[in-house]
Amino acid sequence: MPSASLTTSPAARLRALRPDWLTDPKVWRTEVLAGLVVALALIPEAISFSIIAGVDPAVGLFASFTMAVVISIVGGRRAMISAATGAVALVIAPLNREHGFGHLVAAVILAGVFQIVLGALGVAKLMRFVPRSVMVGFVNSLAILIFMAQVPEMTDVPWPVYPLLAAGLALLVFFPKVTTVIPAPLVSIAVLTTITVAAGIAVPTVGDKGSLPSSLPLPGLPDVPFTLDTLTTIAPYALAMALVGLMESLMTAKLVDDITDTHSSKTRESIGQGIANIVTGFFGGMGGCAMIGQTMINVKVSGARTRLSTFLAGAFLMVLCIVFGPLVSEIPMAALVAVMVMVCFATFDWHSVAPKTLRRMPAGEITVMVVTVVCVVATHNLAVGVVLGSVTAMVIFARRVAHLAEVTAATAPDGSGVRYTVTGEMFFASSNDLVGRFDYAADPDKVVIDLSRAHVWDASSVAALDAVVARYAQRGKTVDLVGLNRPSAELHGRLSGELAGH
Repeated sequence: MPSASLTTSPAARLRALRPDWLTDPKVWRTEVLAGLVVALALIPEAISFSIIAGVDPAVGLFASFTMAVVISIVGGRRAMISAATGAVALVIAPLNREHGFGHLVAAVILAGVFQIVLGALGVAKLMRFVPRSVMVGFVNSLAILIFMAQVPEMTDVPWPVYPLLAAGLALLVFFPKVTTVIPAPLVSIAVLTTITVAAGIAVPTVGDKGSLPSSLPLPGLPDVPFTLDTLTTIAPYALAMALVGLMESLMTAKLVDDITDTHSSKTRESIGQGIANIVTGFFGGMGGCAMIGQTMINVKVSGARTRLSTFLAGAFLMVLCIVFGPLVSEIPMAALVAVMVMVCFATFDWHSVAPKTLRRMPAGEITVMVVTVVCVVATHNLAVGVVLGSVTAMVIFARRVAHLAEVTAATAPDGSGVRYTVTGEMFFASSNDLVGRFDYAADPDKVVIDLSRAHVWDASSVAALDAVVARYAQRGKTVDLVGLNRPSAELHGRLSGELAGH
């Protein structure tokens, strides 16, 4: 009987390769509406980040458009949203302030080049060294930052903002219980906008954030002298932007992986971020990276799962600005704040701070999570928190395993020799105390050190073993190292006798 793969027609195989949104109307509707909701939420965010960077609001909106469209094609994580971000704005703001907009654009392009190089070198593989406690701290601190960013929109505002905000939250909570055909955020934004416009309620609107662009961006080269001096000026900012952007993007991709229970290519995402930033720079944008808030709206609130929602978020953003600019300008900020507050509550890992969880969690894990949250909230920089949290986790781990290398001694019945058995992992932390675990003066002339239950990981351990042998040799005693496994024996054979100081 011929196999199914041989009997399947070419047309059937072609249909199987089509993305879900082309074959399933329900998926298509979800992706389109999710893209629209994200686009609406991107507008005030992009304008705010433009202000932070010290550039025209159109620069942030153009960056969000090009980042989203490009990354939807070349990125490694489906349904993740990339656009202009606050972290990137903070990095490049001093460059724009001191050297001008041309240098900012050039730095964005160079940052993209750095990201491609780092991606090709395998920087994404470093994500395996980010502990779960750091990831939890990253998520929780992100939820806190998103909420803190909404506080200015809820203070010193006209009183109608508060009932509008309450109504928006009520719609976001209860509308999904009625139907999930239309995303609740879209319903909330539409209803609140209709109420404020029809009743003539004077509240802060999207238009108050800044003017929207009236035409598409045009490509061009940055207005800077192409000299070595320019390169040395922009390189530090470009490298910082590249690292911050990759850190946030890879952490966000990992979070979406967990939420959707799917895998993504972190290497492709790293390179894709670089390509998107290069394109954004040539179109005069301020650059960007993955946006956790908008990604949560897209994936967790709206249920999007494909690249279509990411592409449409960017496309709708420009359509809304250019074609429906006057209408979009009338959207009350209270409607978008309600959406972002709901995203905060959905993003925060409430289980991680439950008393039951905290009682069972090791103190070191809690410490790492708290360090990550505090550092992120204090610096408003997710990358700083993740790095310091990971370093804290490594220090705690090193201290925990530093004493795992145990040494036990057994003297021969006739007293002619002694056998030491070393058990555990030998590396720079655990091997520091190794030299002091032997009785050099009282031991007999023949000493055997059994390493069959140990593993030698680094030069520090080899140096410690050499020091033990040397101390016995000073007393005219011989040491026989036995039981080394092959990797340990190879490392010891290569380094032993070569590590003595001068």
